[in-house]
Formats: sequence, C-alpha cells, structure tokens
Amino acid sequence: MKNRIISPSLLSADFSRLKEEIDVVINAGAERLHLDVMDGHFVPNFTFGPFIVEAIRKLTSSHLETHLMISNPHKYIPEFIDAGSDTLIFHYEATTNIDRDINLIKDQKIKVGIALNPDTKIQLIYDYLDALDYVLIMSVHPGFGGQGFIKETLQKMKNLSNLSKKHNFLVGVDGGVNLMTIDEVYNTGIDITIVGSGLYGATSVSNRFNELMSK
Repeated sequence: MKNRIISPSLLSADFSRLKEEIDVVINAGAERLHLDVMDGHFVPNFTFGPFIVEAIRKLTSSHLETHLMISNPHKYIPEFIDAGSDTLIFHYEATTNIDRDINLIKDQKIKVGIALNPDTKIQLIYDYLDALDYVLIMSVHPGFGGQGFIKETLQKMKNLSNLSKKHNFLVGVDGGVNLMTIDEVYNTGIDITIVGSGLYGATSVSNRFNELMSK
C-alpha cells in the first residue's frame, strides 16, 4: 500500500484567516495544497484568479497544484504559472487542443496534469499519458464543494492506477473524499486525495488531518 498523500483544498478554508488555515495543515503534515480556480462558465461557480494564487505563494513554500476549471485554459496558463503554481491541471472537457496546452505548461518546466469529469472515459487520454505528470479524477461533478462521492468512479481510479505504473504519472482524486470514503479511494491504488470540507469542516483541522491519514 502506498503512503497517503493528502492535498487540502483551500476552497473550503476560511479566506479571512488564510495563513492560519494553510499553516494548520502544513504543520499537520500536508506537503501540497490544492487551489480550485473556477470561471463561472466551464463550471457554474466562480472563485479566484492568478492574483490569489500569487498571494498564496507568498504565504507558503508548499507545492501548489492549481486546478483550472475554466474554459479555454490556454489563454490563462502563463498567468497561473507566473503566479507560482508548481503543478497546473486543466480539464479534458475544457480544452480545444490538449497537445498545445500540455506543451505550454511543460515548456515552462511546470508539472502538467489533466482532470477528467466523472462521466469522461479514461480511454480519451491514453495518447497523452506519457506526457502527463498527473491525472486528476473528479469523483463529483466540478463546480461546488461538499458534494456526495460518486462510487462509479472507483473503477476509473483502479484502471488509472494500473496505467500509472507503466506511464509514470500521479493519480489524484477530487470530490467527496472524507472519513467515510477515504479508505475505499486509497484501496484503488491512487496517490493523492484532495480533501476540502471533509478536512476544513472539522472542529480540529489538525486532528482530522491525522484521522484521514491513518484510517
């Protein structure tokens, strides 16, 4: 069994005391943070742009994985790289040219990831697996935090975990991961879970992080 890696989703953090919210998870053992960028177009919700990523970069040296839930990501990739992202993830469903977007990111020596909505088949990205550092499986429909976990995505996790051994990329899972679902998710062989409300919704965030790591 792989060691668990949890990437706290700052979408669920209290932005009025953001440094505290970052520090509590880093001190608990988190080594990376997940930043959800939504444009109100590709998904119905709207969050923040590069200037907030830049502000977060100033608060931490942790690995920042920026998840672009935005249409036409190629128009904004350079800005999010300049803001300090370490991994940039764009959606298969949002791009008009996967090769172009992968190369845009890799040319800047940043790790590149692609995200798949729950109903998107993994066969659609087979041709790109050798170029990717990260595949993010959405286990909820993107756009809002706190949704219920879609169990049908577990098979996709198993299949991609097997493929990752040959093609050498990380597999992340985003959506509905909490104390009730985390064991089932890690049992598929994936590497990283994105946890938002299942972590920041707890009375003690540090205790909850430890619970999620040790279940």
